[in-house]
Amino acid sequence: MNFSAYSIRNPVPAVLLFCLLTLAGLLAFRGNVVQDFPDIELPFVVVNASLPGAAPAQLETEVARKIEDSVATLQGIKNIYTNVLDGEVTLTAEFILEKNISDAVNEVRDAVARVRADLPADLRDPAVTKAATAGRVVLTFVASSDSMDAQEVSWYVDHVVTKRLLTVPGVGAVKRRGGVTREIRVELDADRMAALKVSALDVSRQLRQVQQDAAGGRGDVSGAEQSVRTIATVKTAADIALLDIPLAEGRHVRLNQVAQVSDTVSEPRALALQDGQSVVGFEVFRTKGASEVDVANGARAAIAALQNEQPKIALKQVIDNAQPVEENFAGSMELLYEGAALAVLVVFWFLKDWRATLVAAAALPLSVIPAFLGIKWFGYTINTVTLLSLALVIGVLVDDAIVEIENISRHLVMGKTPFNAAMEAADEIGMAVIATTFALVAVFLPTAFMGGIPGLFFKQFGWTAVLAILASLVVARLLTPMMAAYIMKPHGAQHASAAGHGDGAPDGWIMQRYLTAMQWCLRHRWITAIASICLFIGSLMLVPLLPTGFVPPADRAQTMINLELPPGSTLKETLAVSEAARQAAMQIKGVKSVFSSVGGGSSGDAFAPGAAAEARRAVLTLTTVHRTERKESLQEIESQIRARLSEIPGARFQVGPPDTGVKMQLVLRSDDPAALLSTAKQVERELRTLQGVGNVSSSASLVRPEIIVRPDFARAADLGVTAVSIGETVRVATAGDYDVGLAKLNLAERQVPIRVKLPDSVRADLAQIERLAVPSKNGSVMLGTVASVTMESGPAQIDRLNRSRNVTFDVELGSRQLGEVNTEARALPSLKNLPAAVQIAELGDAQEMQALFANFAIAMAIGVLCIYGVLVLLFHDFMQPATILAALPLSIGGAFVALLITQKALSMPSMIGLIMLMGIVTKNSILLVDYAILARERGVNRFDALVDACHKRSRPILMTTIAMGAGMMPLALGWGADPSFRSPMAVAVIGGLITSTLLSLLVVPAVFTFIDDLANGLARWRPGRTKSSR
Repeated sequence: MNFSAYSIRNPVPAVLLFCLLTLAGLLAFRGNVVQDFPDIELPFVVVNASLPGAAPAQLETEVARKIEDSVATLQGIKNIYTNVLDGEVTLTAEFILEKNISDAVNEVRDAVARVRADLPADLRDPAVTKAATAGRVVLTFVASSDSMDAQEVSWYVDHVVTKRLLTVPGVGAVKRRGGVTREIRVELDADRMAALKVSALDVSRQLRQVQQDAAGGRGDVSGAEQSVRTIATVKTAADIALLDIPLAEGRHVRLNQVAQVSDTVSEPRALALQDGQSVVGFEVFRTKGASEVDVANGARAAIAALQNEQPKIALKQVIDNAQPVEENFAGSMELLYEGAALAVLVVFWFLKDWRATLVAAAALPLSVIPAFLGIKWFGYTINTVTLLSLALVIGVLVDDAIVEIENISRHLVMGKTPFNAAMEAADEIGMAVIATTFALVAVFLPTAFMGGIPGLFFKQFGWTAVLAILASLVVARLLTPMMAAYIMKPHGAQHASAAGHGDGAPDGWIMQRYLTAMQWCLRHRWITAIASICLFIGSLMLVPLLPTGFVPPADRAQTMINLELPPGSTLKETLAVSEAARQAAMQIKGVKSVFSSVGGGSSGDAFAPGAAAEARRAVLTLTTVHRTERKESLQEIESQIRARLSEIPGARFQVGPPDTGVKMQLVLRSDDPAALLSTAKQVERELRTLQGVGNVSSSASLVRPEIIVRPDFARAADLGVTAVSIGETVRVATAGDYDVGLAKLNLAERQVPIRVKLPDSVRADLAQIERLAVPSKNGSVMLGTVASVTMESGPAQIDRLNRSRNVTFDVELGSRQLGEVNTEARALPSLKNLPAAVQIAELGDAQEMQALFANFAIAMAIGVLCIYGVLVLLFHDFMQPATILAALPLSIGGAFVALLITQKALSMPSMIGLIMLMGIVTKNSILLVDYAILARERGVNRFDALVDACHKRSRPILMTTIAMGAGMMPLALGWGADPSFRSPMAVAVIGGLITSTLLSLLVVPAVFTFIDDLANGLARWRPGRTKSSR
């Protein structure tokens, strides 16, 4: 059925269809959420097990290995990453992408439950979770007050702010950074305790027994039921001081006789500072499926309301990760408008007819708006990937309409009425338009089925492009001819001569020169073919000159400094170094403010977790002025920061945001810790010799100082002292009991822990530790009589990968590309000659890049096959589609040259550009070949048919190419949103377009003759056939 002819005769159904599609598309656009990247549920399950105070080496043996061995038996497991810190084991199980996340969580939970009996009794039940929040921190705020202390501000953040923010739709979590926690401290007098032969452990445990509410059963007084409760809690620290604590041997003591009781704050293990001022920070995360922009707006409104309610506490926003998302969305929409406007100007420039321009202009919004309906229908969001897809196809969407309108315009010049011109032109060009559209669909659809993590992103990319392209086909076949039939006017004689494109109308100077050149190429087809082959080989030789990267680093006006001090460093020392780093960074032009999280760790990005929470680590988040307000790139600012930080002694620094594309990871793994450590040191030394890279950091475990208590088994047994009682005594005396084992003070809104411990001075003196009282069969004895106390050392952190120890090297790329740094690193002597026990683990961006390039190569190959299949079906011929595909190699050279000139890397965005290019190049060839075949069918000889095809179709080809290039130009120039990702893609497309259009107009006719000769030659071998089917 000829839909165009039906639409021209019956315009109402088509108009109604597009009115409904436009309305539905606009509603879907308004109802959809704006995100940074699509939410991807990766099958990662995290197991957290904590045993406060336990050393990493002990946890590795007693906890990590047992859980790993159990989890490793599960089906579909891909990698097991384990990080062992002081008192904390974090195991991350990565499953294959096809694994259902809920099943994975349940299976891991069962695996942990199977080994729970083998784990230490004091270990808290391991928590098995999947990531509940999505992506990076959306907003960070700080709270400060002149009239309230840190404890009151921290409680206000925990109690009031967190509650209010969690009521905002889309807020998934609120995490406090810095601040302090209130606690009742019972500081024992060491001398009195020794005189009474009482240990800190006795007092802590007895206090918990005395000071608590106990469930008491049921009463039945006066014929009615009552519940019985034993209430033995007090309300204030002063009341606790007056409590009598029963001791062994029937004695008792009042707490204030052996201890000083104070209502204070717990020992700080983390601090937050904004530009050097101590503050309480809190970070806002979003839930999966929520929009960063909506969450940010809701959170800001909630904070503004809180500020009005409590003016004594200043709440200030310091980090905004929603603004780049908003800017990206606004920039993408501007690019759509700019691309559309430029495409429309091209139509007017060529056709000099405002009516034809209006018809072409209508095609663009009517193709994009229904695409938003499809995005919503598929459950996708408006994010970087879908917007990128629309920005890419913006030039293509108007192409079909341009080809239709140009053809109708040519028929009008012949003197036909608009109605007849629209009917005949639409019928003539119909096959070519359908073929070009399905060729583009065949290119984009394979990207939607790519494997791996990139495949999850490209699923949305591929389908969005396909939806928009199919919508443009419907517009071009139903709406454009119908609008042209009723809007355009018939041409007079003067128009015919002016248009210069009708039958008998004189050609312009450019057309005459082009036809001369094209006929020369056709007559000297062997020279043309050899020149084309040489050009293709030359373009392939450009590949080694191109740097290869994964994802270009983005410029979000934000970067990070991760700093790490030697193990054993105190929070005070970390604070001093972080302040020195902050002051060094603030001296650099372009840095606006610095938020420091000292000891608290950083939440960072979902895919690149920041530093772990340790007193010796700090994360500084630097906010720079917007990229449009500074000359320096973010990479140049980071290089200046590195130079300044190199002057600060005693710490390791890493500069750069937690994004992909800013560092290279290299992972070594081994079951032999000694061989791994010695190899890691050698590799680290050699990595530092690489030219142009930033800092090189290694996770090879540094040694930290430890106080080791070794019991004398014979004497301990003689006195009835066990290793458990020694361990508990030392722990309670120096740090207090486990949080779960502490007595609590019940207040109206919360419980405040009561921590019993000895003064901090005890921790600083080994002799005092030796004098601690340990429970024995005859009361208590001094620790020094049953054990030796010495200073030794042990690993500060243990990293494991797939049940082997591993070391990760992070090499900051600086201004260099990932591919070349990776190649140079792999060529280093230490990595080429690894010991037998040490292997390289294939992880990190370099491996993702190789997998991505392999996936793209497969997608491109499938795309080419799909195009060929589509063309065979449409042309009913196996030979001539080969002519159309001959233009593909011609486009690559232009793309590579453009990337070389603009110094862009061959990375993910430029690969997307190459895929796009395949579809567009095929389109130009289809228009030429389709017309040549039509002319042959009318009985015109081959040479004249090809000349006529080039004469008639060169203008629409040039128009669509210029429209496409114009639509891409804002992207290539980096207007609007962050250009780091979009620019290389647009550069590749524009470079490829220019060369492929010029070459295909000259080379494709020559290739047509070769294929035609081949077809005729084959036809002679077939019985009953003497010439080709066409």
